[in-house]
Order: sequence, then structure tokens, then C-alpha cells
Amino acid sequence: MIIIHAGMTIHPEKENVFLEEINELMKASQAEEGNVSYKLFKDTEKENTFLMVEVWKDDAAVQSHNASAHFQAFVAKAKEFLAAPLDVVAFQGQQLS
Repeated sequence: MIIIHAGMTIHPEKENVFLEEINELMKASQAEEGNVSYKLFKDTEKENTFLMVEVWKDDAAVQSHNASAHFQAFVAKAKEFLAAPLDVVAFQGQQLS
């Protein structure tokens, strides 16, 4: 399994636009073949900060997602609402019983 944490800091005045765009991305990503989980969390300690936590079956699923039209469309629009560069960290793991 591949686990990705994507931290995003959003311009305060663009939060509504961000949420609309990210919801579309989430729906399409959750429907992908290799997706296990794709969830957005809002930081309760830092203003305008969100964390996308993604879990993918394998590296091929991540590569397919990164090449998808919905992900590419989100990336192209992200400059409009991001106040800082994405902070992306990937992990390899397995589910514990």
C-alpha cells in the first residue's frame, strides 16, 4: 500500500473555490480502481490548512491517478487557491490486523 499525505495551505478568500474543486477531485479519485481511501481533513490548529490523506493499492495505482484527467485538472487550478507549495510525503505500508 502507498499512503500519501498532501498538506495544503489555502488563501482564506479562496477556501470556497478550493472546497468545490477538491470535492470533485475526491469523488473522481475515490472511484479509481486502485484507490483504498481518499479523505480531506481540516487542521484545527492552523488556519486555512488542510491535509489530504490518500491510500492506494500500489505504485501503479498512484501513477494512474497522477496521470488522470481529474487530477491534472485540479493541479492546473491549484495555483489559484494555494498560498504555499504543496507539502507531499509518501509512505509505503501495510494494514495491521
